Amino acid sequence: MPTPPKPAKVLEMEKRSHRTKKEIAQRKKAEAGLLTGVTLKEKKEVRENQTAHREFLRLKKLLKTIEKDDDLYGETINRYCILIAECEDFQQKRERMYQQLCDFQNHMNELVEREEMSWKEAYSLEATMQRGLISMDKQVQTKRRMLLDMEKENIMTIASSLRSVPKKTESKKNALKEALSSG
Repeated sequence: MPTPPKPAKVLEMEKRSHRTKKEIAQRKKAEAGLLTGVTLKEKKEVRENQTAHREFLRLKKLLKTIEKDDDLYGETINRYCILIAECEDFQQKRERMYQQLCDFQNHMNELVEREEMSWKEAYSLEATMQRGLISMDKQVQTKRRMLLDMEKENIMTIASSLRSVPKKTESKKNALKEALSSG
């Protein structure tokens, strides 16, 4: 699969391209036509979540550098930020559950020796905690898969908008050739 053409802004920043000034100007104009001109807006639920808000600001800054901080991508970016926050929350919960399981395993012998629970109860509780940990792992993996899908889709959306930008400028027609070929 060929790589998508670079945005005009990136070509200008690199200061090394085989494109002519006219081609870059044409690309800039075409890219501008693909955006709404409305700046990327943060939703209330993203603003109120510290992790999501931090991610939104990071993405907005990155998108602004390539002039893609358009609200056309707003819903996807906001949803992505919420998922990042949810994923981080699940990871923290999973880590707490893992620490609790480790603590229980370290003190399981003491609990049985003090007759606070039988071996059967201890092993049953340990298995329940392990199932909870596995369930949390599955939820984290599901969130990560959703994030990856959104990342791919968002990149593909931006890339597809770039693919619609003409690569070459329109060549001027030679009037003499036109007159000779039509006769």
